[in-house]
Amino acid sequence: MTAPVFVLDPLVVPDFSGGEVVLDGPEGRHAVSVKRLQPGEDVILTDGRGRWIEGVVRAAEGKDRLVVTGLQSVQEEPRPQPRITVVQALPKGDRGEVAVETMTEVGVDAIVPWQAARCITQWKGDRGLKSLAKWRATAREAGKQSRRLRFPEVADAATTRQVAALLAKADLAAVLHSDFGHGSEPLAEVPLPAEGEIVLVVGPEGGVARDEVALFEEAGAKAYTLGPTVMRTSTAGTAAAALLLGRTGRWS
Repeated sequence: MTAPVFVLDPLVVPDFSGGEVVLDGPEGRHAVSVKRLQPGEDVILTDGRGRWIEGVVRAAEGKDRLVVTGLQSVQEEPRPQPRITVVQALPKGDRGEVAVETMTEVGVDAIVPWQAARCITQWKGDRGLKSLAKWRATAREAGKQSRRLRFPEVADAATTRQVAALLAKADLAAVLHSDFGHGSEPLAEVPLPAEGEIVLVVGPEGGVARDEVALFEEAGAKAYTLGPTVMRTSTAGTAAAALLLGRTGRWS
């Protein structure tokens, strides 16, 4: 198992520090008071965008101050291929954060909140900004928990036309919708690109509306199913992403 991950952004080690930095604030509190790290334990510091550096705890001071030493040169994790983006229709209540958390844990690269026609939840004004901030905070925390070095990008909420534009540029454009177009194929059998972009659309509980179907078809998207059961919108994206990640070899 890898060492626990903490965020240091920007990921810079001052020349005068002798290869040592201090984590304080929320990151330091999590390391000292929650993880209860002790001197001599290994840690990884990352900016969440693929850059990272290994270190060793020198001291845990108070409740929120971790001194990390032994830092060398910054390394960068290669971008995984193919890249997987999930367009997630807005679920009710806290199910959006659940979807973001589990998609982050399995390895999704980007998440696009989608204000679909049949979404009960509406992201408007301050409420929308707060909800987006929650999704981004969830992705960050889940990225740390799952020990990722690249946290998923959570985009601004997209309109249906913006989603269609994403699908049009994708190397594989897939919509999880059993009644989409002229029938659905199993996602487990679709040929996958070795690199490029896979965009997967997960509709709301009420399904994808007809005008949305028309736009997505025009953009070149096709329909796929996961299996014989019907999943909730907050579950389907994670299940589909896990299937694709296994088939692409990214889990090998």
